[in-house]
Parts: sequence; C-alpha cells; structure tokens
Amino acid sequence: MIIGICGGSGSGKTSVLSGLKEYYKEFNPTVVSMDNYYLPIEQQQKDENGEINFDLPSSLDREKLFDDVKKLLRGESVEFVEYTFNHKETEIRTVLEPSELIIIEGLFLMYYTEIFDLIDFSVFMDVCQKVQLERRIERDLVARGYSKQEILYQWNHHVLPCYERYVEPYKSLADLIVINERPIKEVIRDVIESVDKHPCMKKLRVLV
Repeated sequence: MIIGICGGSGSGKTSVLSGLKEYYKEFNPTVVSMDNYYLPIEQQQKDENGEINFDLPSSLDREKLFDDVKKLLRGESVEFVEYTFNHKETEIRTVLEPSELIIIEGLFLMYYTEIFDLIDFSVFMDVCQKVQLERRIERDLVARGYSKQEILYQWNHHVLPCYERYVEPYKSLADLIVINERPIKEVIRDVIESVDKHPCMKKLRVLV
C-alpha cells in the first residue's frame, strides 16, 4: 500500500507522517520525503531578484523520485543523499529498503501525476496561512539557518504563489482533506481511522 501526504509548507505533513510511521511500525514502513530530491543549487531556478525559488516543481529531481518509487514497488532498495538545505558541508547518504507499506510526503505529490497515480490513499493537510507562516519561521530559523528576512521574502515571493498554482488546486483530488487546526494527536487519529478502512490496509493486516 502507498499512502501519500500532501499540503503546503507548515501544514503538518511531517507530524502526520511521524504518527503514521509509529502507528504502523509493525509493517516497518518505507518513508519517501520529496525534500530529499532537491536538485543541486546550480540547477535551481532564480526569481527576478536573483533568489533561488525552491518552491517550483522543477526544483526537484522528478525523474529520480519516480524511478526510486518504482524500484521500491519492485522490492529493490534505493540510495540517495539527504538534502540539507543551507548545511552544505553535511552529506548523509541513506538507503531505503522496500516495504509492504510506503509513505510518500511532499508538496508536489498531486502535481506529479505519475507519482499520484501510484498512490492508494492520499491525504491533503490544510491549515490557515497565519499558522503556516508561524511554523515555517520557527522551523527555518533553527533547522535551515535562514534569517527572518529571508524567510519572509521566500514566503511572499515563492511559497504562497507556488502553493496557489501547484498545490492548492489539486486539493479536491485527495481521498482525505484534513484541517490541521486541532491538537495534532486528534488529527493523526482521524487520518489513521480513514487509512484503516481502506481495502489495501485491510489486506495488509491479513498478510501480517
């Protein structure tokens, strides 16, 4: 079974992913994060001010992502270098092993039609823009080493325009739309309840 988690920056994709991974740990799920498929800096597009726009669908190695997911479905392991954004001195090489349960998380889960066609159950995480921005500032200041000025520039010039063009229009295609404005434990519980009802999950339960 393949579960897909989509939504804008700061919508709670990673938190739900962690909750699903823990709840379904008996299947030893394989987690595929689109964040690890960013192309090198020199291949990224720049905006009119010469700033790199990481929120375009072209910012990811779409072909490798698709190839890796197909390999996992064939029972093959895949290897990649984890993308570390501003921490360029760090290189972590990771190997993903195949599993009966694959969870894919990322902005362009639905925009990349070849990936979306492989998904058995899709979740769209939705939250108000104020909360999204607060979460992004908190994350990027610490984890990605950006200044608040850089974060706000990206938000206004890249994040919101690209979300409105490449992410939000596909929301209605999701099997489950989650408004993430409640305690995260409640959100994860509701997602799990929906996943458990899916025929593919019922089949997995029988096999284990």
